[in-house]
Amino acid sequence: MDMGRVKAHLRIDPAVVDEDALIQGYIDSATAHVEQHCDRKIVSGEPAAPDEMAMTKDVEQAILLLVGHWYSNREGVVVGAVSNAVQLGVDRLLWYRKQF
Repeated sequence: MDMGRVKAHLRIDPAVVDEDALIQGYIDSATAHVEQHCDRKIVSGEPAAPDEMAMTKDVEQAILLLVGHWYSNREGVVVGAVSNAVQLGVDRLLWYRKQF
């Protein structure tokens, strides 16, 4: 996934590079999470096998939601904050791609 696209989602100036390694870690982790959740490997282009899926707009959005959530909430628990259900949005985006 393109770092510029992710930075636009996070509302970070593309010229600011001091958190690129952190953001790339979130991208890699979110991609791995989506692949594990769907029990499929994300591939560029057309999937060639049943255990592959393309990086479609909905899959990209699920990854962006996870990256945005992790970037904004860097700890497992945020004391004194109202919780939000990012996972529900991710689950909805990926539900029909999940293999059972």
